[in-house]
Amino acid sequence: MIRVLLADDQSLVRAGFRALLDAQPDIEVAGEAADGEEAVRRIRELRPDVVLMDIRMPALDGLAATRQVTGDPHLEDVRVVMLTTFELDEYVFEAIRSGASGFLVKDTEPEELLRAVRAVVAGDALLSPGVTRRLISEFASRSKEPAAVGALARLTEREREVMALVGIGLSNEEIARRLVVSPLTAKTHVSRTMVKLGARDRAQLVVLAYESGLVRPGWLG
Repeated sequence: MIRVLLADDQSLVRAGFRALLDAQPDIEVAGEAADGEEAVRRIRELRPDVVLMDIRMPALDGLAATRQVTGDPHLEDVRVVMLTTFELDEYVFEAIRSGASGFLVKDTEPEELLRAVRAVVAGDALLSPGVTRRLISEFASRSKEPAAVGALARLTEREREVMALVGIGLSNEEIARRLVVSPLTAKTHVSRTMVKLGARDRAQLVVLAYESGLVRPGWLG
């Protein structure tokens, strides 16, 4: 059973998500929070698998709350998905840098929300390749200047190649086709790269690809 915590200051939004999620045989809503401070308290208390976290909330915004959660070693298995009103919210890239596993717009289709929750728990990419590319194109150029990441030296040439392809928004299937390998082999390379770099998930791997200079804005081929 996938346990989800809903953090949003709008009760109607929480009610809608709860109705959808609780109707699934493999998902349950473990709790709710109306602001960021309450969200952090409830997450520490309930240890959910996934948190659907609104970016804009009173007391403590979703971005600051996410940093507290992802910075707590006792909550390393909790995955945070940011909720935003607009697909290209100015805070989204910083949210992923802070440790969020991805983001969803609040008016996303129900099937996409369910797929996203299950994907995050499975360790797969939450953001579709198209959305990832738009996100990168819009925000990567605003991030801090790339700095060398010494950990890249631990990667094999193929792992660096795979990391660059993840960085430009390709899925495992697309990477497999590009490198002429099986999807399982591509997924294995991605997993090993994440382990070597200490990345929580695929979203952080994208951030590291940019921060290391391995990928630059505009390389969306």
